[in-house]
Parts: sequence; C-alpha cells; structure tokens
Amino acid sequence: MIGIGSIVNAAAIVVGGCVGLASGKAINERIRDTLVSGMAVGTLFVGAASTFSKMLVIGDGGIVECRGALMLVMSLAIGAVAGEVVDFDGKLERFGVWLRRVSHNENDGSFLNGFVTATLTYCIGAMAILGALEDGLRGDPSLLYLKSAMDGIFTVALTASLGKGVIFSAIPILLYQGGITLAAYPLRHVMTTDALDAISLTGGVLIFCVGWNILWREKKIRVANLLPSLVVAIAWTLVKGGL
Repeated sequence: MIGIGSIVNAAAIVVGGCVGLASGKAINERIRDTLVSGMAVGTLFVGAASTFSKMLVIGDGGIVECRGALMLVMSLAIGAVAGEVVDFDGKLERFGVWLRRVSHNENDGSFLNGFVTATLTYCIGAMAILGALEDGLRGDPSLLYLKSAMDGIFTVALTASLGKGVIFSAIPILLYQGGITLAAYPLRHVMTTDALDAISLTGGVLIFCVGWNILWREKKIRVANLLPSLVVAIAWTLVKGGL
C-alpha cells in the first residue's frame, strides 16, 4: 500500500506521545529540565553530523576538503528571504493555535512549543524525504519504518518534557511525507544523489537550529522560515550539476 510508511510514522508518534504523557506524570520538574537539555544537545550533534558528513570529504592525499559551503550559505540566505515573505513559521504557529483550540487545550502553555518543535524535528532531514520517495517510487516503506521507530522513541521523551502538543505533530508529518510520496513519480528525476546530499547538508543545519531552540528558548530561530532553503539547495544542484 503506497503511503503506509507515513501512516505508520504518524501512528508511532501518537503511541510514543501517549506513553510520554503517562510517564511524564511520574517525572519531576528537575528531571524533565535535564531531559530537555539532553535531547537538545543530542539534536545539535545530529544536525552537525548530518551537515559535516556531506560537507567534509577526504580528497587526494588524505586531505580533508570542504564542499558545498557556498551552496549552503546561498541556500540559507535565499531561503530565509523567501521564508520570511511567506512566513511559514507564522503559519505553522497559527495552525498549532487552531489545533490547541479545537482540541480544547487552550490552557496548555507548552502546547504550541511542543507542536512546533516536534513538527520541525520530524519533518527536516533526508530520511523523511528519501523515505517518502522510496515509498512512492518503489512501494518500499522500510526506511520510513526505521524512522517511525526512531521518532516513536524520541516522542516519548519529548512529550514527557514538552507536553501533549508533540502528539499533534503527527498531522503535519502525515501530510508532509504523504504529499512527497504522492508526488514521488514526477520528482524522480529531481532527487539525484547530489540533491539528497544537499538536503542532508542544509537540513543538518536546520536540525541544529531546532536543537538550539530547545536549549536556548529565549533566543528563538524561526526555523520554519528557513525551510525554503532545502528547495534552493536542490535547485542549486540541478543548475550547477553538484554541490
């Protein structure tokens, strides 16, 4: 069944969130704060590793070379302008506010933060895009199954720390990955190896920014408004023929 990978991924987030809510009641505030910090640091390193794994390569003579730096800077710059014009961050927050209202969680002060943080964490990255493409092109959801297991485990900890808003990130995950799966066939020529490397390189920076937002909440980066940089990075590889 085409799209089953995204459905399983969304279900894993819901199940993990329910487990997190149940266990969160037994965890005191000090443990929750440390848990949040630990997840934030882990997210920072995951993002950095994703970027450096594609940016740093071993050249002739065993010398470490840097590639894609110009692509990264230009993608983030152009993507930031496009994102601010469209204001994806504001739209995502308004969607979260609407979900909070229709789910009768108006008094939950952490709902919006949990929803936005989880949505960006689960949507950004090559695994979400590549897994959805594999599901659509080959009918192979195995990569999304792996992502589902990882997201489900992370959701337990994230929900225990940030509350039930995390669970509602299953909705944009289903729409986002499901949409890519449905559009996979027309996009088959666009998603080259270089394009996927560009997604990992640029997406790693965005994941790093998500970790930054979790750790330093008073200095927020509008990560959603940087999402167009992923499209710019793909376009760069098509025009330039590589990173």
